[in-house]
Amino acid sequence: MKHPLPAHPAHLCVLRLSALGDVCNLVPAVRALQRQWPQVRITWIIGRGEYSLLTGLSGVEFVVYDKSSGLAGMRRIWRELGDVHFDALLHMQQSIRASMLSLGLNAGVRLGFDRARAKDWQTLFTQRQLEPHPHAHVLESFMDFARMMGVGDTRLAWDIPLPPEAVTEAGQWDAGRRTLVISPCANPRLRNFRNWSAAGYAAVIEHARTQHGLTTILTGGGSPQEREMGAEIRRHCSSAEPVDAIGATSLKGLLALIDRAAAVIAPDSGPVHMANAMGTPVVGLFATTNPERAAPYCWRRHVVNRYPDAVRTYMHKSPEAIVWGSRVRHADAMSLITFEDVIGALDRLLAAPRPLDDPRQESAS
Repeated sequence: MKHPLPAHPAHLCVLRLSALGDVCNLVPAVRALQRQWPQVRITWIIGRGEYSLLTGLSGVEFVVYDKSSGLAGMRRIWRELGDVHFDALLHMQQSIRASMLSLGLNAGVRLGFDRARAKDWQTLFTQRQLEPHPHAHVLESFMDFARMMGVGDTRLAWDIPLPPEAVTEAGQWDAGRRTLVISPCANPRLRNFRNWSAAGYAAVIEHARTQHGLTTILTGGGSPQEREMGAEIRRHCSSAEPVDAIGATSLKGLLALIDRAAAVIAPDSGPVHMANAMGTPVVGLFATTNPERAAPYCWRRHVVNRYPDAVRTYMHKSPEAIVWGSRVRHADAMSLITFEDVIGALDRLLAAPRPLDDPRQESAS
């Protein structure tokens, strides 16, 4: 017997800890739930960095889980929420850590991904699963939770707030200039080859300056890899010196900087989805991950897509023959992206900086 889903929920729990891009892609599902039930309470259990990006999101109560705190952090959340009953737990994180955390939460029904999309045995921790949705974009996978709950209006909305101090912070970097934001590095993970070349970025910076009058601001975290990438990009630049803000902005400040930019260029990483959420034109660089699954959702027609070439070259298969969402684990895959690919996409984007009017209709056509 299937566990029933609540027809008129009073209190919902969203469980999604990470990552920055994923939580940006999840916000439209939260907004859809809020439109369906304006009085519903939504408690979102979220990671610490992700909270700093979304803090202030209207109508959402955040409970922050520090992933480094392990079991002690889970017990703290269980104590904090011990007297709370949720009508439904929307288990949107496919990880064993999140599933363990879910065990201490009191919910009438636990809704998770279908078997094709679930990972780390998530289906063992849920009572209801989504309907199958082959080849779904990440944003659509999250929206499927709202659909399963009975939501019909799935219009896209974000409305992520920018506090005045974040706007001031951004203004200190762009100084009112028309800017291109480049976030050159994805989050470093084992065999996660998403970064393009410093020389390529430098050439794009020169082109953006001479052809479009854009000042480039380099952004990113403060890791040694990111700082070295920034330094190498600057070494390759001749006449168009970028502003180096790598490791120097808060997440809200970066969001404000992206909001004010003429365009953003980045690999598959948080900033492309932050740009998408703010309505900023964005060129995503994709070779090792499938943009049909993970591109900035409203700007997919502007991505540089060398993923099919990388699959054929380094996996020796056709894109149709591999599992949906497979990554190309080869250090040279991003080298398939050329300077001409990127400036061509940037030129087209700046000539007609409009997102897709209805990206879901286009993807289905």
